[in-house]
Amino acid sequence: MTVHRTGIGNRLLAALPPADLGLLTPYFQKVSFEPDAILVRSGDELDPVYFPHSGAIAFMIDMPDGQTVATTLMGREGALASFSVLGPSLSSVTAIARIAGTASLISAAKFRAAFAQSAAIRNVVQVHARALLLQLQHVAACNALHRVDGRMARWLLQLHDRVPDDRLPVTHEALAQLLGVRRTTVTLTMSKLREAGAVPSDRRGFVEIHRARLEKVACDCYALMQRKIDQMYCQELAAPQPVDAPSRESAIVAGDESRAASRAGK
Repeated sequence: MTVHRTGIGNRLLAALPPADLGLLTPYFQKVSFEPDAILVRSGDELDPVYFPHSGAIAFMIDMPDGQTVATTLMGREGALASFSVLGPSLSSVTAIARIAGTASLISAAKFRAAFAQSAAIRNVVQVHARALLLQLQHVAACNALHRVDGRMARWLLQLHDRVPDDRLPVTHEALAQLLGVRRTTVTLTMSKLREAGAVPSDRRGFVEIHRARLEKVACDCYALMQRKIDQMYCQELAAPQPVDAPSRESAIVAGDESRAASRAGK
């Protein structure tokens, strides 16, 4: 990873009042991560805590036979290893960067100290924890009930939510790991998506998507899950502001919604 100067692009941090954010910023170190970088291994201690500003991180379950499957995907809306506030503990998943990005990291001990002092920090952590649990529940149901093409469309849409354009830097191998299937299954499924016009191009490690058509292929899990999570964040992550000052979180959400609307119109 490469170290950079700190900045704020993370939705949880953006929701904090300045005084509460000030409990964290002196200890932040901003880093960049590349695709396939392992940020936390299963069995490692949850330390440090990462607040992504960009990119996408997948939580992977490693099976005894060598297979993997993703349980959640996290970007700038989350915090990796935030559960360390419960005390020193080991990770139950391997966190792998699927799309390159940046993050602010802080030691688990410093984060626990700030968590103990700030009701606002405790609030963003519990909102994030409930959003993560909601995603876990939907992904578990989706994996059990829905076909591979619908599930792949869901993962592609989730990745698309975390990149600035319609070309996703993701390989067939990465998709196979997300889905818990063989690469041949990914190749066959990608062919179906191309026939449906949902994936105009798929080569050289990039998947170009047509979002509106991909949404038609995706199972209902994506829209239902995102609607619930967006509602939760909008209602519960608004940081206290002076009466005449705009909410930073509202501006972030509005920007996200504007980008989503422009994509849907393509």
